[in-house]
Amino acid sequence: MVKPVLQLAAVGFVGVLLWKLAGAFLLPLIFLVIKIAFVIGLVMLAFWYFNKKPRGKEDTPPASE
Repeated sequence: MVKPVLQLAAVGFVGVLLWKLAGAFLLPLIFLVIKIAFVIGLVMLAFWYFNKKPRGKEDTPPASE
């Protein structure tokens, strides 16, 4: 009866330890990836905004005299 309880406690302890290590190493990595994606998105938005052409005069045929 004692062995399953000790095994469960050991698995829980290892799980908590791995959770703490993953939180310490993976969470900053995830935030770094999110920040890089945000900066890339802002750059793409700036390119899209500044490369827009006026659409009104392209569709009209040239005036013939």
